Amino acid sequence: MPKILVTGGAGYIGSHTLVDLIEHGFEVVSIDNFSRSSSDVFKGIEKITGVVVKNYPIDLCDHESVRRVFLENRDLIGIIHFAAYKSVPESIEFPMRYYENNMNSLFNILKCAEEFNIAHFVFSSSCSVYGNVESLPVTENTPLAKPECAYAASKQMGEQVIADFSRVSSGKYIALRYFNPVGAHSSSLIGENPIGIPNNLIPLITRTAAGLIDQLTVWGGDYQTRDGSCVRDFIHVMDIAKAHTLALEYMLKGKIVKDYEIFNLGTGEGVTVLEAIHSFEKVSGIKLNYIIGPRRAGDVMAIYADNQLVRSRLGWAPLFDLDNMMLTAWQWQQRLGEKAG
Repeated sequence: MPKILVTGGAGYIGSHTLVDLIEHGFEVVSIDNFSRSSSDVFKGIEKITGVVVKNYPIDLCDHESVRRVFLENRDLIGIIHFAAYKSVPESIEFPMRYYENNMNSLFNILKCAEEFNIAHFVFSSSCSVYGNVESLPVTENTPLAKPECAYAASKQMGEQVIADFSRVSSGKYIALRYFNPVGAHSSSLIGENPIGIPNNLIPLITRTAAGLIDQLTVWGGDYQTRDGSCVRDFIHVMDIAKAHTLALEYMLKGKIVKDYEIFNLGTGEGVTVLEAIHSFEKVSGIKLNYIIGPRRAGDVMAIYADNQLVRSRLGWAPLFDLDNMMLTAWQWQQRLGEKAG
């Protein structure tokens, strides 16, 4: 089986992608030092797939430690690089922490990819690279606006580094710009479980519904949108995971058009924060306690994807609707409550 290295394998999207890769015939190894995740995730992956994933709990900013992983896995044929800090508010408060971690880890992975002739590389990017856009939906050719936070800036920088690197490298590179990942695996064995107080909307919703948070704050109710709240493109995490598998297969089959390609990953539908809340209330039967608060620094007003390119090139299409996203997220939260009890 072709062997793939997944960095950030214990993370939210990384863990779901490990499952999808295994189920499509890939052998996988992971790097995750659990600074923003838990080793318990691998127990869930084993229950779903029957596979014990080898993980290296190292710091990706330590080049020699990263290099030792490659020395032990000389049969690697591809890399999916997820590992990065991703909190918008934290990146505003501690920008240097984000630049140092997100950029140095990327540098080290790319250096090793080149040294060990790993020809296929998928980069975890973000719709945050677009900033506040002038027209919607955004395509891959939409000009990138000034980033709203250090996290978004680090993703812009990462894409530029890969673009420059691809011109002198023998490998092939894909950046996947995903929009707002939500939901959980249908087994409820893995899902989103941020350490501490979440910054993402859906964990805040589910924890409020579970009584772990007293009140949910919707950041901003005076935007020029249909109900005053921000518009986002919510996409199920397993749809995102599937796209990474398809991106690798696309490269392995020699279908990649250029040395470096970029794809949007979104449903193509804009959903307001309040609409997401109402969808959750419908599928869960729970009325959420929420208030409308002030706008939050770093948030863009509205963004959703044009996904025609990824549909045509990779043969990808989202399978989960908003209600299913909310339902799987709630089922996962309920399972977390059972484990805690």
